[in-house]
Amino acid sequence: MSFTGVDSLDTSISKSNAWLADIDAAFGTRDRRLAYRVLRAWLHSLRDGLSVEMAAHFAAQLPELLRGVFFDGWNPSRVPHKYDRNEFIARFGREAQVRDSDVPKSARIVTAVARRHMSPGGTAHAFEHLPGGVRELLEPELAESAAGQRHG
Repeated sequence: MSFTGVDSLDTSISKSNAWLADIDAAFGTRDRRLAYRVLRAWLHSLRDGLSVEMAAHFAAQLPELLRGVFFDGWNPSRVPHKYDRNEFIARFGREAQVRDSDVPKSARIVTAVARRHMSPGGTAHAFEHLPGGVRELLEPELAESAAGQRHG
């Protein structure tokens, strides 16, 4: 199906739609607005925790449409912001319009979808640059693995 008649844009729309469909399915809803808000909050919260170079590297792996969402409203002179766990939860929850108690589940859903749609290690490399409490919210298995390697 052609949305725009421009192959690269149509491909990006299709790939972005697949991300939203996967997020929607993981929530067990048919609420694309929720899926979009959660994805956008995840992208922005991650982006602002990364250096300019790391954010650019991560964004290069996103479909063109999601890359635009990722950079929307970005102020590179204010990054990286080193969130603690509570700051991350408050920011994510506010932007996604979900309760703070729903942030861990929401963040993990988007992480799982991102891992399916990005190159292997794409999220892991970016997550390495985040504080441990934030990494644990996004992907607890990765944080536990890293802690085990440090102590082992």
